[in-house]
Amino acid sequence: METVRIGYLRSYEPTLALSVLDVPPENIGLAGAKVAIKDNDTTGSFMGQKFVLDPVTIKPGDDVAAPVQKMLDSGDHYIVTDLSADDTLKAADLAKAKGAIVLNAGAEDDRLRNKDCRDNMFHIAPSRSMLTDGLAQYLMWKQWRNWALVEGSHPNDKLFAEALKRSAKKFGGKIVGEKVFEDRGSARETDSGQALVQKQIPLFLQSLPDHDVLLVADESEVFGTYIPWRTWIPRPVAGTAGLVPASWHPASQQWGGEQMQSRFLREAGRRMLAKDMQAWTAVRVIGEAASRTQSADPAKLDAFIRSDKFTVAAFKGQRLTFRDWDWQLRQPILLATYKSVVSTSPQEGFLHQTSELDTLGFDKPETTCKFDR
Repeated sequence: METVRIGYLRSYEPTLALSVLDVPPENIGLAGAKVAIKDNDTTGSFMGQKFVLDPVTIKPGDDVAAPVQKMLDSGDHYIVTDLSADDTLKAADLAKAKGAIVLNAGAEDDRLRNKDCRDNMFHIAPSRSMLTDGLAQYLMWKQWRNWALVEGSHPNDKLFAEALKRSAKKFGGKIVGEKVFEDRGSARETDSGQALVQKQIPLFLQSLPDHDVLLVADESEVFGTYIPWRTWIPRPVAGTAGLVPASWHPASQQWGGEQMQSRFLREAGRRMLAKDMQAWTAVRVIGEAASRTQSADPAKLDAFIRSDKFTVAAFKGQRLTFRDWDWQLRQPILLATYKSVVSTSPQEGFLHQTSELDTLGFDKPETTCKFDR
């Protein structure tokens, strides 16, 4: 029996959210990786292959060097990560010294696909630009061309806002007005909180010029949940609140998705979230390579994953492939409200000479990624 060891390193601690329904479950991501190990073993058993998951959870801000090095010393040639951009990069650089590969299942930062790319860092999570491009395509398809933008004051909020602005320029949308919601810190749950929010949010938005859609960039969960149904003028809300772009959604049922959801529900006791699907796909990338090459030899698996023959199925209507200029996994983007999937991008009419999926995110002529090989 040949064994394939896969490390899984994530940072997690329970966090507050504006809605208690948005608090990430304790096993987010990890549950998806565990289901994928079982799926790999189902196929691998016929070829004498066994897959072992080596999971480690650290707190945000903890140093990643020690757990990464321990995984590498234990023979984990592949390490799936759900970390910040800086920590993902650090893990990839440590792995490179051992010829190992990091599969980024968490960080959406565009810089990891551009100036901070690495030849041993593969991206399963979509980039922010892929998410905002998917949203922008739908808004343009609806002919809602004029957008107002409200962004938070934290760094990740600003990165999401920058991606929205880039998408507007790319597809012809017009941002007619912008505002910044400063996080000054306040009690989120008080007896008068709801009444205050109901009065304050419309007044805050009152000065924006007329628009078709209000875009929200609030990855930090400071104000975004408060925006829908509290706007000054009646307009749809999209971005990190309202209509939200993501790699997956708990209500997704298309393309065999319900079969995936049912299996995940049996294992985890809940529906599958985006990070669960990203971790599942990362582990399945390795399983698919092992199955197709009928080998557990890391050199053979690596070569196949990097080749134009590699594809992986992820319940998204088509087999997914890696872009050879930045190792980003091509994938459709789901646009959804809290309860249902509204649409999937790329939208009809957005064409590309190679793959319509390359209309999402940084295309080959746009990339600043230069691999150090």
